[in-house]
Amino acid sequence: MLKKLGSKLKEQKGFTLVELLAVIVILGIIAAIAIPAIGNVINNSKEKAAVQEGLQIINAAKYYVSDVNPDAAELALLGTKATGLDKAKLAPYLDRVEDDGFTVTIDSTTTAGKLTYLIVDHESNVVVNGSVDDKDVEIAEQELVDWE
Repeated sequence: MLKKLGSKLKEQKGFTLVELLAVIVILGIIAAIAIPAIGNVINNSKEKAAVQEGLQIINAAKYYVSDVNPDAAELALLGTKATGLDKAKLAPYLDRVEDDGFTVTIDSTTTAGKLTYLIVDHESNVVVNGSVDDKDVEIAEQELVDWE
């Protein structure tokens, strides 16, 4: 019985060096294609997250304005970066926003009594404008919505 088992084990052969090298080359090709693709997916998701966070901040500013119901003079004060809405004022309306440097300004000079909400100094400004130098440029809510 042991002789039979021993002879069966001798008949089995392993992989040749060429076969192992072929598998390694195929795995290398797959890795060379997959790693940059995964990097692009991660970068795109970070950009989308920044834009969605900007929209969340603007929506928080809308809730703030509807709760506080400021008069025309108070709205005019919220129209500049120096006196606009920052994280401290919007904290009760925000959830999981880690950026502290943003400001939301409100333009109340538009026609038909509509308010325009603009965000400044947020990562979404960099994503929409495509340049780190444009972080301090005001971005309107519609620009964030239209960004793809």
